[in-house]
Amino acid sequence: MRLGSINGLRCKQLKLVVLAFFMIFILWKWEEGTYYNTENLHPDSLVLTRPANSRFVDQHTSSEEDFPSVDSFPDSVVKVEKQATGAPPPLSAVSVSVDVADEKEASPSSKECNHRNGIWVSDKRRPLYSGFGCKQWLSESWSCRLTQRIDFDYEQFRWQPEACEMPEFEASQFLRRMQDKTIAYVGDSLGRQMFQSMMCMATSGEEREDVEDVGVEYGFILAPGAKRPDGWAYRFPSTNTTILYHWSSTLCDLEPLNSSDPTTSYAMHLDRPPAFVRDNLHRIHVLVLNTGHHWNRGKLRANKWEMYLGGVPNNNRNIAVIWKAKNFTIHSVVKWLDTQLPHHPHLKAFYRSISPRHFFNGDWNTGGSCDSTSPLAKGSGIFQNHSDDADAEGAVMGTRVKLLDITALSRLRDEGHISRYSIKATQGIQDCLHWCLPGVPDTWNEILAAQL
Repeated sequence: MRLGSINGLRCKQLKLVVLAFFMIFILWKWEEGTYYNTENLHPDSLVLTRPANSRFVDQHTSSEEDFPSVDSFPDSVVKVEKQATGAPPPLSAVSVSVDVADEKEASPSSKECNHRNGIWVSDKRRPLYSGFGCKQWLSESWSCRLTQRIDFDYEQFRWQPEACEMPEFEASQFLRRMQDKTIAYVGDSLGRQMFQSMMCMATSGEEREDVEDVGVEYGFILAPGAKRPDGWAYRFPSTNTTILYHWSSTLCDLEPLNSSDPTTSYAMHLDRPPAFVRDNLHRIHVLVLNTGHHWNRGKLRANKWEMYLGGVPNNNRNIAVIWKAKNFTIHSVVKWLDTQLPHHPHLKAFYRSISPRHFFNGDWNTGGSCDSTSPLAKGSGIFQNHSDDADAEGAVMGTRVKLLDITALSRLRDEGHISRYSIKATQGIQDCLHWCLPGVPDTWNEILAAQL
């Protein structure tokens, strides 16, 4: 009787072990086949490679900036996806049944969101504002709706990050989040495009008489003979939110060599951040820096800028090379900013990677064009473990300054440039550097907002 009980118990234990193995096998097959189907976001990947000796030359051609600029990018392999016919469901909407103990591990939101990688998807709810309506903040030459352009498919795309859902931008909600805060863009005209994009997004492209011009508080006054002030600043009284832009095309501190001479040259201090940033850092809560397209000999000669290092003319021939001077400056300003962050715990600092240009069959002054009207003709997705802007990525590495990495995802949008439709563009010259607004820079601001 005793032996029979033991044998019965062993038999039950054996059945439980077999059942356990069977359940593990079923769960393994289920996870492998149905838990997360990566084909939803990675259909038929293909690889594009740049020719070994190709160079990306970055220069716009609007009346705001007139000289060529050459920026070379490291050769890279970029995985892109064939054009998507529609938006995949947000990752948070994927319906799966998981054990409570595994829920945290399985949830896509528990992963760190890398906004650099993802896919452009069609979204008929776009754009976020009207190019016809945002005349109060948007430069006429950048509003392609006011030109002869007739195709506007480029306005109806949004960026879907690979591993997370990017929150939908909503103007009033964003302003509430930025209560009593100041957002500052400091950089070249691509930074100004980002500033104007944010003003249009924050107002939903509507006329706003209540928004105050507070430029005088930041020294933004039109100097005699100048075409425009060195920046703009606007405040939303309902939330005390200030959004401003300061022009600093190279992120160098510029100092007149002879302040009494109106034709004087300027010391271009490669190792000093712009005076505006130094003097106003304590007032800023979100800082977005950029530079890149002004680093060329033509710009330096036209503006009478002379490289200085350590307070004296630069004698280091290695740094005097344009692209090395640019890289040195980017590293210098980011390093300085990193040392300041512990003293300004309220501040979030970003360096925005370079915006790509798309001149085909020539350069800006040799008949180059960007006439494409086919969105995502070369693919819709980016999946890589490095930035296409190696200088920017290297500069922020090991610092508390975040990289706002928009280079690779913007490179897929060659149809979104102003092209030949700019109101002020020189006849026969296309602007393949600046973007139509609404357009790609709106996505840069959405990515920025998602990281705040």
